[in-house]
Amino acid sequence: MKRIAAIGLSLLMAAGMTAVVRADNPAHVERLLTTGACYGCDLSEADLRQAHLIGADLRAADLTGANLQETNLEGADLTGADLTGADLTNAFLTNASLENANLTNANLTEAKLYFVAVTGATLTDIDLTRAEVMGTPISVGGN
Repeated sequence: MKRIAAIGLSLLMAAGMTAVVRADNPAHVERLLTTGACYGCDLSEADLRQAHLIGADLRAADLTGANLQETNLEGADLTGADLTGADLTNAFLTNASLENANLTNANLTEAKLYFVAVTGATLTDIDLTRAEVMGTPISVGGN
């Protein structure tokens, strides 16, 4: 099984995807990168920088402390996901669902949030510095 995971990771790296540096459950990271779906997975502390997770099913996933810098999450379903302390710097979130997700202390610096569903999401202490927000009911500051 380890040999198969290593081969899969080698193929992803050859395709230009970022290698996973650390994750509490590397098998879940492998499943996500292979299938695009990982419902309820433990992806805490995963390094998913620059990953193409378009339309990914990440409902109820644990992404606490995950590195999602420059990740394409267009159309991804993160309903009920825990993104506490996640780094979404320059991430692309068009038409994504963050409904009932926990984004406490998430870094969304320079993120693109276009038409993102955020109903019921916890958005405490998020960093939206230079973020582009359109059609998404959160504000980037002001009075």
